[in-house]
Amino acid sequence: MGKKVAVLITDLFEDVEYTDPKESLTEAGHELVTIEKEAGKTVTGKQGNAKVTIDKSIDDVHVDDFDALLLPGGFSPDQLRADDRFVEFTKAFAQAGKPIMAICHGPQLLINADVLKGRTVTGVKPIVPDLKNAGAIFKDEEVVVCNNNLVTSRTPDDLPAFNRESLNVLAD
Repeated sequence: MGKKVAVLITDLFEDVEYTDPKESLTEAGHELVTIEKEAGKTVTGKQGNAKVTIDKSIDDVHVDDFDALLLPGGFSPDQLRADDRFVEFTKAFAQAGKPIMAICHGPQLLINADVLKGRTVTGVKPIVPDLKNAGAIFKDEEVVVCNNNLVTSRTPDDLPAFNRESLNVLAD
C-alpha cells in the first residue's frame, strides 16, 4: 500500500530534485502532497522547467496526516526555513521517527529543526559546514541512509541512488 508523502516546496526549488523523485514515488504507488504557505499557488523551479500547484497550506496540515517527508533542494529550503511553521513541521517528522528524504539543500530545514545531532548524512558542498555544526556526521557519498528513516543525497547527479533508497525506506 502506498504512503502519503508531504513535500515542503516553494519557488526556486531545484526542478529535477522534485520532478524525478515525484515520478519515482508515484510510479511506486505513493501519493505526494505539496505544501507551501498558500494552497492553490503555483511555484516555479529555479530552472523554470517545472511548475507545481500547491495542494495544501502549512496551516492546514499535521504530521499525523503523512507517512513521510520529502525535502527537494534548490533555494526552496533556505526560504522555507525562515518560517517557523515549516521548521516545526520538519522537526515533528524527525521526532516521530517518520521517513525523511532530503536532497542537495533540503537538509537546511533539518539543520534549523535541530534534529541532526549524531545523524549520518550527506548534502551539497556549500552546506557541509552547517551540517557538521548541527552535529551531523557527514559522509561525501551519493546517498546516505541513517537508521532506515533518513535518506540524504548531494546533487541531481545522485538522484538514481536517492530515489532507490527513498523507495527502500518507504517499503518498510
